[in-house]
Amino acid sequence: MSLLKGINLPEDVRELPRSELRRLVAEVRDRHIDVVSKIGGHFGASLGVAELTVALHYVFDTPRDKLVWDTGHQGYIHKILTGRNDRLPTIRQKDGLAPFLMRSESEYDHFGAGHAATSISAALGTAIGRDLNNDDFKVVAIIGDGAMGCGLAYEALNNAGHTERDLIVILNDNDMSIAPNVGAMNKYLTGMITHPVYNRVRDEVKELLSRAPGTMGKVMETIAGRAKESVKNLFIPGMIFEELGFRYIGPVDGHNVDDLVDTLTNVKRLGGPILVHILTQKGKGFAPAEEDAYRWHAAPPFDKITGSKKSGGGLPRYQNVFGRGLKELGEQDDRLVVIIAGMPDGTSTDIFGEAFPERFFDVGIAEAHGVTSAAGMATQPNIRPVVCIYSTFLQRAFDSIVHDVGLQHLPVVFCMDRAGVAGADGPTHHGMFDIAYMLLVPGMTVTAPKDGSEMLALVRLGISHDGPFAVRWPRDAVPAEVPAISAIPAVEYGTWETLRKGGDIALLATGSMVLPAVEAAQTLSARGIEATVVNCRFLKPYDRDALEAIVAHHDNVVTLEEGTVVNGFGSYMSCEIATLAGDRPVRVECMGIPDRFIQHGGREALLAEIGLDVAGIETKVRAMLGESLTSSSALETA
Repeated sequence: MSLLKGINLPEDVRELPRSELRRLVAEVRDRHIDVVSKIGGHFGASLGVAELTVALHYVFDTPRDKLVWDTGHQGYIHKILTGRNDRLPTIRQKDGLAPFLMRSESEYDHFGAGHAATSISAALGTAIGRDLNNDDFKVVAIIGDGAMGCGLAYEALNNAGHTERDLIVILNDNDMSIAPNVGAMNKYLTGMITHPVYNRVRDEVKELLSRAPGTMGKVMETIAGRAKESVKNLFIPGMIFEELGFRYIGPVDGHNVDDLVDTLTNVKRLGGPILVHILTQKGKGFAPAEEDAYRWHAAPPFDKITGSKKSGGGLPRYQNVFGRGLKELGEQDDRLVVIIAGMPDGTSTDIFGEAFPERFFDVGIAEAHGVTSAAGMATQPNIRPVVCIYSTFLQRAFDSIVHDVGLQHLPVVFCMDRAGVAGADGPTHHGMFDIAYMLLVPGMTVTAPKDGSEMLALVRLGISHDGPFAVRWPRDAVPAEVPAISAIPAVEYGTWETLRKGGDIALLATGSMVLPAVEAAQTLSARGIEATVVNCRFLKPYDRDALEAIVAHHDNVVTLEEGTVVNGFGSYMSCEIATLAGDRPVRVECMGIPDRFIQHGGREALLAEIGLDVAGIETKVRAMLGESLTSSSALETA
């Protein structure tokens, strides 16, 4: 009889005999493997916290006690145990479970998380709110999977450690080498310093010493303090956390559910800021993921027996084309250096890294540091830094882009993967905002290629450009085969490309919207509507000669971008067109991602939902020109 069938909510977990917890861990792990093998999704991180997730819900009174998960891909098993097991096969699918934690989805998701290192700050804020309201629940932050390398985590630790607030931080250390492996001495120390008797005695001795008369009391307290610090320095590997004001517990074997329950039960009785250091293995319980945790961070559907992944075939993704092209550029130009923020496989920059390890720098989850260090590199002769970061994560480095690169007009190339609608990873991962924030940086060149060949041509141009340069591309397959970079013609700086001419309306399309605009124009032509289509590959600086010609010959213009419509390319062009048109009215409609957060789902379905597909472009043009959709439907029927 499956235990999991009887688990609807964490209170059911807490009613289990403790002897059944290992069995429950095995069942939730198997459930996670089974579902992801069929539909794909984030994988290794949740497998690694199966024991921890069960122990947390067993020990703490959730949802009254608050669990604040970092990097929400750790949360699949948390979802299984909090009333969402039956819907787990819908995760990351349109209208299904969210890929990460979401407050609107469950009362057990106390704080949403899609980017790393937010948990400690959010947990501290929750604890402050609790104390101001005179409440008494526990707050637990669970940080891990490389997130402790992010500066935000240290900012939060530095602040939280000296507040003396009741706060628990669990460091899920799955490959950080912070401390030695679990051993007898570590287990002994952990058991000792978490035991309530030890802590009670320690506090009582401290109070007794403070009561000793005069100088003798101070001397005794000083000697005791020095002895205590000496023991810590000899045996406790977490002194950095102790110095930051946290009581350090650990390391603890994160795959021993009994040890975790014991430790968390004792920690729950303690007050003040506490850091519990647990050691886990990412991908635990699935051999291929244990052997190669990075490549099994997320997975497409796979055979759960053999581990072989199911490939969709077809044309390569932009990221793969970029990776191969970047290696070719590295062979041709030894000035080129590459900086990434923890995603070598996701950006395909691992291809460059294997070929040129001395010119490849992975800074981890530290985007702002990566950008500013690239700016520093750019100050040196014969160095051309290329920063490759997902659009959504580059948001975290905005100040560094403005202050350290833009203000000093340094030649740093920003390559932004997953720009626009990222698909199943949802609102935390859609690259909606890079056009808007890059456009506002003085001196920044902002580009968006229509295909893979143009992407490589623009990256090559950026490396030779004397100033900051940005290139963005979608999480999608390239629309056509891409030759070797040496066979790709150069793109002239600041130029647009007119792909089709028509007198009724002009479509100013950027990046991934160019080819749908061409297709829509062909369909509209069959209806008697002739559209000019322009590949606006340079968003800034734009091709002024081309725009002047468009304004001179068209009364109606539509701009298209796979980015937020607020303050984006369309807004920029609207102002420029109004200036160029003078007293002549030119109507401009802007198509882009609407002013709301877009949820998760397949990329094509989401683009269709927000009107950024061929049908959406046709509808916008026909409505703008006053053609009745009803009469058009009748024409189709006829």
